[in-house]
Amino acid sequence: MAASIAALQSDVTCPTPDEFLVERVRAGDQDAFEELYDRYFTRVHHFVARRLRNRADVDETVQEVFFSIFSSIDSFRGEAPFGAWVFGLTRRTVASRFKKRTPLLVALGDDESDSAFHATTREPDPHEVYECSERLARLEDAVSSELTDEQRQLFELHHLENRSIQEIAGLLSKSEDAVKSHLYRARKVLLAR
Repeated sequence: MAASIAALQSDVTCPTPDEFLVERVRAGDQDAFEELYDRYFTRVHHFVARRLRNRADVDETVQEVFFSIFSSIDSFRGEAPFGAWVFGLTRRTVASRFKKRTPLLVALGDDESDSAFHATTREPDPHEVYECSERLARLEDAVSSELTDEQRQLFELHHLENRSIQEIAGLLSKSEDAVKSHLYRARKVLLAR
């Protein structure tokens, strides 16, 4: 029996512990880093994708995470599992992405002159233009393929023509609750884009 257990154990290859791979990476072993990359890539990618909606942002952030892992691997002290360290670094990288994207705010008070407004406006950078066009294409696709004609009409009346719920209900001979319900469903579809 002991011989059969030993035979089973020799047939089963245990994965190399993360800490051993970390030591090999510190010694300059590129294969060890590739093994860590393969081991964590899918989980890191899913983690980032759940927080960022734009595929280009997700891919760029995942690259940033693995660059940070490689460049700061000497700071891993082994006090917690390597996976916890990786996801802590991933969370900080994602958080820094959100900090970079804080919107430019402009006061809209009556006491401000037009020159103050023009001084704070800026041209969007190419990345922002690309993101906007990508989102617009997704929204147009959702409008044409996922909204019913009725939802599209109600959405246009309310959000593009600025008509009130009561006005739309009277115009289309529907109850206000029906109009609200259709608008809610339309917004839900569009916000998912």
